[in-house]
Parts: sequence; C-alpha cells; structure tokens
Amino acid sequence: MPTDAPDTVATASRGGAPTGVGDAVERLAALPSRQGRLTHLERLPARSGRPAPWPAWADPGVVAALGRRGVAQPWEHQVEAAEAAYAGRHVVVSTGTASGKSLAFQLPALTTLLGARGRRGQRGATTLYLAPTKALAQDQLASLRGLELGLRATTHDGDSGRDQRDWARDHAEYVLTNPDMLHRSLLPGHEHWHHFWRTLRYVVVDECHHYRGVFGAHVAQVLRRLRRVCAAHGSSPTFVLASATVAEPATTAARLTGLPVHAVTDDASPRGSVALGLWEPPLTSYAGENGAPVRRAASSETADLLTDLVVEGVRTLAFVRSRRGAEQVAMTAAALLAEVDPALAGRVASYRGGYLPEERRAIEQQLRAGDLLGLAATNALELGIDVSGLDAVLMAGFPGTRAALWQQVGRAGRGARDAAAVLVARDDPLDTYLVHHPEALFGRPVEASVFDESNPYVLGPHLCAAAQEQALTEADLPLFGPTARGVVDQLVAAGLLRRRSHGWFWTDRRRAADLADIRSAGGRPVQLVEAGTGRVVGTVDAGSAHGTAHPGAVYLHRGETYLVTSLDLEESVAVIERAEPDHTTSAREVTDISVVAEREHTAWGRCRLSLGEVAVSHQVVSYLLRRQPGGEVVGEEPLDLPERTLRTTAVWWSVPDDVLEDAGLDPGDLPGAAHAAEHCSIGLLPLFATCDRWDIGGVSTARHPDTGVLTVFVHDGHPGGAGFAERGYRTAHAWLTATREAIVSCECEAGCPSCIQSPKCGNQNNPLDKAGAARLLDVLLAEAQERAGAMA
Repeated sequence: MPTDAPDTVATASRGGAPTGVGDAVERLAALPSRQGRLTHLERLPARSGRPAPWPAWADPGVVAALGRRGVAQPWEHQVEAAEAAYAGRHVVVSTGTASGKSLAFQLPALTTLLGARGRRGQRGATTLYLAPTKALAQDQLASLRGLELGLRATTHDGDSGRDQRDWARDHAEYVLTNPDMLHRSLLPGHEHWHHFWRTLRYVVVDECHHYRGVFGAHVAQVLRRLRRVCAAHGSSPTFVLASATVAEPATTAARLTGLPVHAVTDDASPRGSVALGLWEPPLTSYAGENGAPVRRAASSETADLLTDLVVEGVRTLAFVRSRRGAEQVAMTAAALLAEVDPALAGRVASYRGGYLPEERRAIEQQLRAGDLLGLAATNALELGIDVSGLDAVLMAGFPGTRAALWQQVGRAGRGARDAAAVLVARDDPLDTYLVHHPEALFGRPVEASVFDESNPYVLGPHLCAAAQEQALTEADLPLFGPTARGVVDQLVAAGLLRRRSHGWFWTDRRRAADLADIRSAGGRPVQLVEAGTGRVVGTVDAGSAHGTAHPGAVYLHRGETYLVTSLDLEESVAVIERAEPDHTTSAREVTDISVVAEREHTAWGRCRLSLGEVAVSHQVVSYLLRRQPGGEVVGEEPLDLPERTLRTTAVWWSVPDDVLEDAGLDPGDLPGAAHAAEHCSIGLLPLFATCDRWDIGGVSTARHPDTGVLTVFVHDGHPGGAGFAERGYRTAHAWLTATREAIVSCECEAGCPSCIQSPKCGNQNNPLDKAGAARLLDVLLAEAQERAGAMA
C-alpha cells in the first residue's frame, strides 16, 4: 500500500548480485576492516510509471510550461488529485518521495489563478502554500518562477523584508509561508489582507506528516483559525495536503483541517531500485560511564562512509541527528578527503537549522549545481528541497520514525535512477534493536501521526488569538472541538477573555498570538551572540537552552567552536566567544514527578498500568566536561539555573512488594533495575509512537510516594501532553516486550548505551542493573499474561 513502507525483496547480507549504485553498499562493507558491520541488505525493486492524459480543464500555458520542464504527461495519481482539487474537494495526496506531488496541486491552482485574472491582470484567485521549513518554501518558489508564467508569487516568512511583505499582501497571487508566520502575521493582521482572503481558492499543506505531537496540535488549531478568517472575508478555500510518508492519510488530514478529505494513495510514478543497508559500528577499546563498553560513534562511522563515497564520485547526503554532529561529520570528512585530494575537501559541507538565510541559500545552490559532492545535514533537508542527482543517503542513527526513514531514503535516486542508502546505528537501544530486527522496519506501515488537538495548553492560546482576530461567538466554538466551551470558560475566569452579549473578546494589550509558541513549548528561541562583534551566530530552542547554551557550554557552528560565557533567559540571549577546548560538555539534570490525576488504568495481574496527568520538575544543576576523543568525564561544574515545571501526560507501571518478593528480586537491586528498564523503554517507545526519545522523559523509583510501590514513569515532554505517552499506554505490552528483548539480546555484560544507558540521564547512568531490569520486566509481563489468560 502507498502509505506503507515500500514493497521489498529481502536478501541476505552478502546475497545476490547488486547492480548500479547499489554496489556501493557492498563495496563499503567488503573492506577487511569493515567485515561484519553490514547486518542486513534490503533491495527495493524498480517500478515503471503509469501516465495519464492531461485534464481537459488544464490551462494550455501551464501544460506547455510543464512540458518545457520535461513533463510530457502526468502520472495517474497526479491527475486524480488535481481533478479532485479542481472540483473543490479537499484532498490529500500520499504517494512516494519524488512522485510529483507538487504538480498535483500546482496544476489546479495555476489554472485557476490564470483563468481568474481580470482584464488588467488583477488577481482574481489566490493560493496559500504552507511548508514546515523555509527551504521547502524557497524551493517551491523557484519551481513556480521556473515555469515563466508571469505568476505573482513570493514567500512571506522571517527572511522576508518589509517591502516584500507589503507586496505580498497587496499583489501576490501565490503566497508561500509556514504555519508560524500564518499564526503570527497573516491571521492577526487579516484585515489588511482582505483582498487576498476574499479570493483565496486553495490552501496547500505540504509535508503534512511533519505536523505531529504538540506542533501538530498547534497547526491543527491554526488551520481552524484560518478557516474562520476566510469565512469572515467571504471565501471557503479547498485544502490540498501532501506527504510521502503519512499513515491513514484521510484521517490525519481530517484531524489537521477539521474537514472531510479524499485520499489519493496509489503511486503511479516510476522508481529506480534502492539498496538499503543496516550497519552496526564495532565496539571500541574505550570504556564509557561506569566502565561500560562503547561502540564507535555513528557520526564517525558516517564520516568515513561519506568520505569513501565522495572519493568514488557518488553524490551523497548524510543525515545526522544533531546540529553539532552534522558539523563534526562534515569537518571530519573534509579532513580525510584532503589527505586523498586537497581539491575534494572543499566539496563537502554541513547544513542545519540555525544558519543565517544567506548561508542556507548558498549551500542549497551549491548542492543543486553539483559543486558539492557530499553534504552532512540535520533533518532540515529531510523535508526537502528538490536536490536532483543525489546517488546515496547515509543516516547517522535511526531518524526516530519509519516515516522519517523513508523520507530520508527518498532523497536519493530521484526519478527512475537507482540509489543506495545506509542506516548506521547509534549506540542506542532502538538503533541496536532495529539493525538486528529488520522485520521491524521493512514491510511495516509507517506510524500514525500522533497529536491531540484538544490539548487545553494548545487550545486555550489559540482561542485567545481567535478572539483577538474577531470576537468569538457560540457559533464559532464547534470549529475548535467539543472541549472549546469549557476552555473558554477557564479563559474568562483567568481574565484572558471577557464575555459580552455578542461573544467573547480579547481585552489584553498583548498580542494574543504570543501566548502560543507553535514551534516550541519553551518560549522564543535563544539567540547566540558573539562577544565583541555582536554578530548573531545562530539560535537554540528555549526549552533546550538550559542544557545546550548554559554558561560554560561548548557550541559548534559551521566548523567553528565557541564557549558560552553567559545566558540571559529573560532576554533570550546567550553570549559566546571563539575557543578551542579539548572537551565537550553535557548537562546534568535532576527530575522529580508527582501524580496529579489518573485518567485510566489496566490491571496486569497484581501489577497496574496507568495513564494520567503528572507534574514534573526539572533543574539543570551542573555540566560534565568530557575529553575528546574518548568521551570520558574529566570534570563537573555546578550551575545555578531556575527550576522548570511541567504539567503533562504520563504512562506508568507499578509492581507491588509481594510480586517482587515472589520473584526473588533483591530490594537492593530494585533502584538500578527500575532505572535501567526506564531508560530502555524510553529508547524503544519511538518504535511505537511518532516521537523521538528527546520528546519524552522518565522517572523511576523503588518506592514512589504517590503509589507506595516500585513505579516507572514515561512522560511527554510538552505541557498537557503530545499523545506519545498515551500511545505507549495503548501498545504497552508490545512496547515493553520489545524493551525486554533489547536488554537481553545486547551483547554487553552489565549494560551499555546500546541497551540501558541513556545520553539524557541526569544521574550519570547510575545506578543501573541490566540483569535486574530483565527480571523486573519478566515479572511485569508475566503478570500481564496471567491477566490475559484469566480473561480468555
């Protein structure tokens, strides 16, 4: 099915006779020093395309322009989606990466725009395009301008100047923006955009799978506010959504928009073959925390593979999970290439969020032009600018979801070209599990997009913003969901809204849109300002600033290393200065948790599985200095940062004393056993929910004051919850069974980062008990099995 992972033909790691660029994976693995690292090789077969005639209504000029671009005929799925949109049906097109989804919405939009122009070229119809990244919006703009149809199109985002924004408001027919700018600029100032809203015919929501968790809940409410503003100006636009990797596309699109949506899922585009390898770096001679064995870093392994592919002339994109990691991979690869051919060192670069606009545009152009043979990027490029001609993709670590994996793999071999991809496992429970359990990746559907649009922490600020845009009425409330009335009453009680005979009004002098930071739950981003020059080097999310931009933190940007000298949380500014330290830094955090309310529970024999609201307190108390290379801790420095509190949703499981006694578990082993089980379960939850381990947190204790017994909590990392913990509750048996399997199958003796150690642990991964964790999970799952047997 098109919403599933691509159909595959499995082969053994060394089996078959690969052809084309797929040979690269086996060539890399066949080197004597790399024997045994390729744990599995999957072959995705090539597929021929199914063309269809152009719709009779398609504008001849648009058809001719697409023909000049090389599109002789559209594919069947493009025509199906375009026909639905042109007829006014809301539609989501969910077909593979590089399957031509843009044509599916551009054809009806451009035909409508050109046909509706007045005698003097006045705009008679408009289109609003929403992308999750600026890069994707810029790429779409370049595509539209390349058609040379005289279309009045422009971006409206944080990089746009005042004159450009004014021109967009007064003249543009096709405005490309993002949900954040829609929330902060277009909707609050909707009166000034009256003529644009009045003629709005299409709203395009591209890469809609990106809208999940709290961000997805925010975007769902922004789209409801958009519909309300359009209605006030006399329009009812058709929504067209697109994604290569969204599960249950009709359901997800309907939850985002609040509208019934027709799904187009039968991909008729051609595809070249893909060789996808699973790769596990070897154990090193280094010892990590508490003497645990350490695998070679996925970033180091990826830098080596990137170097070899560039030397072979294979155009390669390496995805790296962190900004710092992307910088390090590019720097390492450039240094290795310089030893082979100094000219090659300049053909590798890094790309990540936080770069200045002119830096991003220059790198994108170099990649398109072929000046770069290798690029190390964060997922800022996952959602994709059209980078044609790429041959291979490297992934330094599982990107968090199967959906993201296929999105990244799809960046290589665009069109009918063959491609290669390699997933390099990090020293992490989930990655280690996947490279040894390929059945968990291949032939499985992508994950459902999890978000809770009724989250009161999300809904409340958007109701305030809607009231400022135009007074809320009783008739408006159903648009925002069944819980809207209760939330409105709370806002009135808090003094944020005022009730009048005609509805509810916003009376505060502040901008209501500032109450909802749709990109981050932690407030506005922190700017990194270079001491002496005042230059803004980059930004970090406010929620992570305590851990990454604290005084003394080491920060990497475009190959340059900086030390943070001060952090002003009120002004959202961190001052940095250039340095060359021989260490990296990692923050230590203490966490406490209390149960506010249990919403539901399930009895697992004598044990209990619960879902509910919790209060979590965090405080960064110090940071560790780790020598490079090696990573061993060489010092710890205290920090004086404020405590942060979080009301959110958690799943937790409790094991009473008599169960532990019957299983012969030593009371002295329980803290380490629970702690280890918590770590590994956090690492495995992304296999069952659309989250990253950094989206969730956990706390474990041998005796929690609210339950009175051993309890392990896993909670969402966002106010009110993001749906991840609830997903863990719904799939708890499969999730915890995989957790237990990951622990017992790991080749280490006493625990390591591949099973029970966590990079986020605020207690330096102590205490941890691998054997105790396995026994504890055995007991829990046995109790669950007894309950299932009793109910059968």
